[in-house]
Order: sequence, then structure tokens, then C-alpha cells
Amino acid sequence: MDDHRIASRTLRKIVLRILPLLFVCYVVAMIDRLNVGFAKLQFIGDLGMTEATFGAAAGLLYLGYILFEVPSNLMLHRVGARRTLLRIMVLWGVFTILQAWASGKYSFYALRFLIGAAEAGFFPGVLLYLTYWFPDHLRGRITSLFVMALPAAGILGGPLAAWIMTGLDGHAGLRGWQWLFILEGIPAIVLGMVCYLWLADRPEQARWLDQDEQRGVALAVQAGAARTTGTTGTTGTTGTAPAQLHDVLRDPLLYKLAFCYFAFYCVENALLVWIPTLLKNVGVATIAGVGWVSSGIALAATAVMLAVGYSSDRRGERRWHVIGCGLAAGATFLLLPLAAHSVALTALILTLSSGAVFAFLAVFWTIPSALFKGRAAAGGLALISSIGALGGTFSPIFIGWIKEATGSYHYSLGTLGAVLILSLFLLNTCFPRPDREGAAKASRAA
Repeated sequence: MDDHRIASRTLRKIVLRILPLLFVCYVVAMIDRLNVGFAKLQFIGDLGMTEATFGAAAGLLYLGYILFEVPSNLMLHRVGARRTLLRIMVLWGVFTILQAWASGKYSFYALRFLIGAAEAGFFPGVLLYLTYWFPDHLRGRITSLFVMALPAAGILGGPLAAWIMTGLDGHAGLRGWQWLFILEGIPAIVLGMVCYLWLADRPEQARWLDQDEQRGVALAVQAGAARTTGTTGTTGTTGTAPAQLHDVLRDPLLYKLAFCYFAFYCVENALLVWIPTLLKNVGVATIAGVGWVSSGIALAATAVMLAVGYSSDRRGERRWHVIGCGLAAGATFLLLPLAAHSVALTALILTLSSGAVFAFLAVFWTIPSALFKGRAAAGGLALISSIGALGGTFSPIFIGWIKEATGSYHYSLGTLGAVLILSLFLLNTCFPRPDREGAAKASRAA
């Protein structure tokens, strides 16, 4: 077996074993996170909530993320993915179901916080888990395939939410939004148990790989890390990757990446949570119509994300792929007021914005996962994600407050888009000047 690459047969076995299950888990996670945007169309009146109080409820989920994400990822590094995913998914499924019996804004606030605390560590935990199985030069494509769950959740979640909320409204004395939380919380509990039974924590523990295959995976991951942490400039890293958490906490690059991810998270959260409201405001009259239009937006955006992830890996280039996607995402938020009275134009802008956001997410995470290794990767990835999650707390509160004050969503959305664009100047400093001589030597050695 080639010491520098996973043999295609082994790679195929690994991809087919772990990626479909993780993909489905992330689809369910995103559906459970985003269904509140559809449920809002009914429950905001039932629970006596305003736009501002809804924004606060949406933001509290991310407060739970912030507090528990780093401990969760450090625990995954210590006890393994199987037990960590079991805990995460069962708890978030239970709390999602309990939202159906929220009796007012305060009980809803508490449950949103608990969902965030339960789900904390899922996304950075999976990113960390993938570093155990795939070398850096494959990470963009693998991450793109995993992150494709985000638009897939949009494709499925809209029509599913519309069907549940309209078809089951009033059944057994429950409102449609209550059925939405109940039926979409159950799969998380089931999948948590499946993860525990199906996955292996590390390649050397995978009984479905023989010893040669296990050894080949380990050598490929180590060789990929050695190439990336040299002076090639492939992902913009230089020197030796930090291996301990206390080292990465002193690294300014961590905080630059975290701030950029915070700005991105503000935009991503605004896009995903408020798409149903934006579509309704421009003239999509029914919940079913909102569901189908949002599904079409997510479907088109998926193709953009996959194309960008493949292009970034094929060219071995991260800087301009991620910065270009960030510029596009921010610019579309600034353009939204131009489409304020057109369903078609709003849908087009939201499609472009979604494609840029999804592609940014896929490529961005190849950068810190190449920068940090070992325990530093567990803590560093989670810390970046946690600081980014502050954007998930800030964004809906900011949008709801500005909407109450001005009567429009566009002022707040435009501000968030501008902040993302400005943050890209800071992100650009995370990439050193390419060392062409070092890159040529590394290429010859590989």
C-alpha cells in the first residue's frame, strides 16, 4: 500500500462506512435547528412572542453551544466519537421533542438553551473525527460531502415542515408546530444509538479494516500532516503545527480565524433562520409555498458548494476560494433591499447567498484542521466554533431588535454582510506568502 495515500479500495470502504451515517446525522441536526424558523410562522402568536423575543430564543441555542462546545470536543478526543455522539444526539432529540410543550417564552427560552448545550460539540467533533481518517489533501472534498447535509436539510426540511404543520394541525389536540418538534426530534435519538453501534473511534479500532489497511490509513494521515505543516503553503500553514491546547491558545491565528468565523456565523444564522420570514414578506403566501421555494434555493446552492470544494482540493488552494465565497455571501446581503418587492429576485439572491455560505463553510474548516494537531485540534476547532457560535447568539437578537425599531430586516442584514466582508481582510493575514522553493521540494518528495 502507498505510504503517502490511502489506497482507493480502503478509502472507498472508509467513506461508505462512516460518511453516509454522519451525513444523515447532520441533516437531522440542521432540520432540528432550522425548524424553529418554520414553526415561528405559527407559534409566535400561540406563545405571545414578538420578533425581538423570538430572536432572543433563537440566539439562546448558541449560548448553550458556546458554554459546552470545547469541553465536548476534548471529551471526544479522550473517550471517542461513539459515546460522544450517543450523548449528544439522544439529548438534543429529547429536548427538541419537549419544545412541543413550551407554554410561553420563558420555557421556550430554557429549551432552546438546553438544545444548544446538548448539541454542542457535534459539528467540530465530526470535523475532528474526520482528521483521524482522512489526510489533509482530501479534507476539502470530504468536508464538502459532509457539509452538503446543510443544503440537504434545506431541501428536505422546508417541504417536510410545511406538510407536518398543515397536515397535522389540530390532530390529537396539538398544533402543527407541536407535531413538527415531536416528529423531527425522534430521528436524532435513533441515530445516536446507531452511531454507537456502527462507528469505530479510530482506524486502529475498526474491525472492518484489516491490519494493512489500518496501517495504510495511519501512514497516509501522518504523511498528509507532515506535508501540510511544512512550508508548502498549500493551506497557508507554516512551521510546526501546535500539538497542545496551551500552545494554540497563545497563537494569534486562532483568534483571527475565530473572529472571521463569528462574522460568517452571523450571516449563516441569519440566512438559515430567517429565509421563511423573508420569503413570506415578499409575497409567498402559504407555508407550503415557503417550504418549496426554500427547498429549491437549497438544491441550487448544493451544486455551488460541491463545485467550490472540488476546485479547492484539485488546485490545492484555500485562500481565494474561501475569501471569494465570503465576499459573495456578504455582497448578497447588501443587495437584498433591491429585491424587496420581488419573489423571483429575492429567491435568486438567497440562492447565490446560500451557495456562497455553504461553500465558505466547507473550505474554511480545512484551514484550522490543517493548522492544529492532536489535543490542540480538539480544543482549537471547538474554540473557533464556540466563538463563532457567539454570532449565532448575537445575530437573531440583533435582527429582531432592528426589525422592531425600523420595521425592516434589510438594515440588520446589510450590516451583517458588511461585517463579514471586513473580516475577510483579517482572514487574509492567516495565509503566509507562498514559499515556492519549499513547495517545489515538498512536491518532489511527495
